This record gives sequence, C-alpha cells and structure tokens, in this order.
Amino acid sequence: MIINTTNTPKPLSSAKKAAETERIYALFSEFYDAYRGERARLEKCERLYRGDHWYDVPPNEKAEPRPVTPVLQSTIENVRADLVDYLPEAIVGSDAPEYDALADMFTHILHENHLRCGFDEEYLKMTHDLLVGGYGVFETGFDQDANGGLGGAFINYVDNRTVLFDPLAADLQDGRAVFKFTHHTRDWFTQHYPDAAEELKEDGFLLEMPDGEAIAPRYDNSILLIECWRREYDKKRDKYAVHMSLVAGGMMLEDSRDARPEGYFAHGEYPFVITKLFERKGSCLGYGIVDMFETAQRNSDKLDQIVMKNALLASHNKLLITGASGFDPADLRDWSKEVHQGDSLNGISWFATAPLPAYMLSYIADMRNSIKEESGANEFARGMTHAGVTSGTAIAALQEAANKRSRMAARCIHASFRKAVCQEIEVEREYTLSSRCKKTLCALGGIGEDIVKLTSVEKALSSLKDLPSEFRVTVKVVKENAFSVINNNETVFRLVQSGMVLPDVGLELLMFDGKDRAVQLMKEKRLEMQLALGEAGAQATS
Repeated sequence: MIINTTNTPKPLSSAKKAAETERIYALFSEFYDAYRGERARLEKCERLYRGDHWYDVPPNEKAEPRPVTPVLQSTIENVRADLVDYLPEAIVGSDAPEYDALADMFTHILHENHLRCGFDEEYLKMTHDLLVGGYGVFETGFDQDANGGLGGAFINYVDNRTVLFDPLAADLQDGRAVFKFTHHTRDWFTQHYPDAAEELKEDGFLLEMPDGEAIAPRYDNSILLIECWRREYDKKRDKYAVHMSLVAGGMMLEDSRDARPEGYFAHGEYPFVITKLFERKGSCLGYGIVDMFETAQRNSDKLDQIVMKNALLASHNKLLITGASGFDPADLRDWSKEVHQGDSLNGISWFATAPLPAYMLSYIADMRNSIKEESGANEFARGMTHAGVTSGTAIAALQEAANKRSRMAARCIHASFRKAVCQEIEVEREYTLSSRCKKTLCALGGIGEDIVKLTSVEKALSSLKDLPSEFRVTVKVVKENAFSVINNNETVFRLVQSGMVLPDVGLELLMFDGKDRAVQLMKEKRLEMQLALGEAGAQATS
C-alpha cells in the first residue's frame, strides 16, 4: 500500500503509541502462529509444482533413484495458459442516463490505471498462486504520485505467503485484522524513516520452513515491516471505517488515524480481494490443484522409482559361486580373460532380477492420464486430437468443451476482479475523480464528442457531491481464444450471406486485430461517398 503522506501526522503520546504497538504485535503473533500449518502447505505445494517432492524421504532411502514426471506442473501451466485468454477488462455502466458519459469516462480511467500498474503481469502472478496454492490475492489502493502527481487508484497482486487474514473468519471483511509483511534492511529504513531507523530492533518474526528452520540466512539481519489493517464499526455513523498502521522493530512508524480519523478509505472495506479455486469451509482461503492431485503425483513417481530400481538391478545380474566349484571370484570378475580354471561348473549360477508385471507400466500411464482428465487438462484442452477426430468444427467444439474447468476458474477471477474494480472506483471518486476526468477530456481533444460530453460529465461531477450515483461493473475478456473468434466470425459471415445482417453491421460484429481502424476507414469512405453524391445531385439540379 502506498501511503498518503501529504498531511503531517500528529505525534501520539509515548504511552498510547507503545500500547497500540503492543496490541498489534500480539495480534500479529496470534495470526502468524495460526498460519504455521498454512505456510507448510504452501511450501509443499510449491515443491510439488517444481517437482521437488523427494526432499522428505527417509534417510535410508536417500540413495534410491528419485524420478519426477512433472504431470502437475504441466497440468497447472496448461490451465494457466487458458486463463491468459480470459484476462478481464472492466466496463462501467450507470444507473441513470445522465451518468452515462461519466461511466464511459470511468471505463477510460480504469483502463489507464490498469495499464500503468501493469495489471496483465499482476494477473499472471495471481493465477499461479490460485492454481498452486489455492487462492490469489488482489490489493486495491491509491498512489498519490501517479499520473504526473494527480494520483490514481491501482489493483496489485499480493504474494499469498506475505499476507495474513483472520483465521477465525470465513469472510475477510468480517476479520479482526489483515496483515501484510515484508522484510527490509536497516539501510532501507534509514532512507524511508531516518528519525526512527536507529531505534528499530531486529525482531524474530522470520518466515519459517515446515521443519521450523529459518527460510534463508538473509533474513537474520532484516527487520520486519508489518502493515496492519483493522476494520471497525462506528455505531454513531452506522458504517465501518478501516484504518492502517505501520510497525517495525517494535515501533509504530505511521498510523492513518492521525491524518484520516474517519477512515483510510471512504468505502470502509479491507482493500484486499481473495479468489479461491476450491472452497475451504470455515475459511476465507482455498485449496488448489496440487492439494487435489498430490497423492496421485507422488504415487506415480514412486512407481517410477520402483521401475528404475528394477532396471538398475537387472543391469547388474549377480553371479553365485560355491566353494566346491574351485573358481576364484576375483578371477571371474576379470572380463578381460578368455580362460578361467576351476573344478566344477555345477557350483556356478546366475541370479537374475525378476521382471516387474507388465500391467505396472500401463497402470503408471493411466494414473498420470487420470490427473489430466480429472483436472480438466485432457488431450483436447492441450490441443491434441488422438481420438481420430478430423473435422475442424468438431475439434473446436471439443476443445471448447474441454476448457470448462478453466472457464470456471476464470469466472471466479472475474467475480473477484469486479469487487476490486468497485473498490477502485470508490477510491477514484474519493481522491481524484474531478482532476482525472478533466485531464482525460483534454487528452481526448477533438474526438471527445464521440466518447464523452464535456457538459454532461461536469454536471454529473457536480451532482455526485450531493448524491452519489451507483455504477455497475461488467467484465469482458480482453483477448478471446482462437476457437471462440473463429466460431463468432463464421456465424457473422453466414448472417451477412443470408442477408439477415448488413455488411456494415457485420464488420462491427467481427473479431480481428485492426478492427477499429477498419471501422474508421469504412465510416470515412461512406462519408466521402455521401459528399460525392451530394455534389453530383447539386450539379444535376443546377
């Protein structure tokens, strides 16, 4: 969260500041301890995603082969690739006609915000956390330095390993607090908080591995910066207010109550939105693909280990020699000799490793295929057509049907994105709406008549001071997948050919790169033809 420091905070009394800091650290310790198992689960999921799940083998099996076939990693990346085609874009509508122009302006402003914060990259990071860890987190906020100092709202990705929600709440908005934490060196604090840097203590809240050891020595000399959000109900005002405090090294560095006692944001909600892949009852967190198919991945790799071990044993057959044979074992071990001398061949025999059952290999393949099938990443979702299907339309239909699990995940993301955009709109309305609208109108210049009406926007802005308007947020996909585009365009062509749709309308309905330029050229060409016909008619009448 980027903190608005335009107003100098009033200093708190030492006793009050110390008591408040102690309460924050106590609550953080409670949350952090409750998340011990969750941190271990997230670490395990990341290891399984990387194919590094042999780390916990018993010491007596360290010398065994440890093969890994990355079925889970391949499955997750296949679903993630599908989700890239469902990158969301916000479209704002209003509840009254007089606010339509302002709603269009909001759509343009949100588009600028998402370009500035690189939302496509933030979205890609979130999909990894969603599929691997089971939940992804977006944060909304306000950056006062954006847009040349005008400020602007944003939606950012938050690493799910660095945020703590109330373990007792099933909805994060009902939680006692939300914590976000990062590690920084003392030099960083010296640059950002020079007055308090020397007094900060190096605390012991280190990120931990499942076995309780520190994750890396680099955190030994770091100081934990804790961002504490608390949502409180004001009975007199009959609304919630959210406050934010920054603590580090046993000290409180900032408190939003000093500059904004009414609440950090007017919407009164935690500025975080969680997207869950698979529901976890009684918790605001979720389960991911790794949790569902961990056992199958481990078992298939364990069977691979058995096959590899059997192959290694079969490549080193043992020679059994009795004392009555009269052969020297060292002499028989020398394969360079052509003649060996002994008393009896009856005392010599080979001990061959028995082959594994033939069904084991097919069982391993079936187990891996089940991961792909049950997760929705089957052969059609991966672009494969091994079932003898040759028709292009049939292949497209099967691939579209195979992506239903990806579409379900995309719907969850879009629902969370809609909530985040609603918060983003409220932040823009609270801080910079008027200045952002005027800047956008100036940037649009002469073409502003086709996008927004200056008078209607100014009128809507003035009325918002007294009675806020409700805006509806709908989500469209930025980039449609190739099969949906082909199906849409073929339908449009058939409608135009049958005469049910005019060619001009058909061009508007088509989906292809450069469509806006083509529509603009078509309008210009039509205008030229109309002018030419008008001149010809004028000459004919004269």
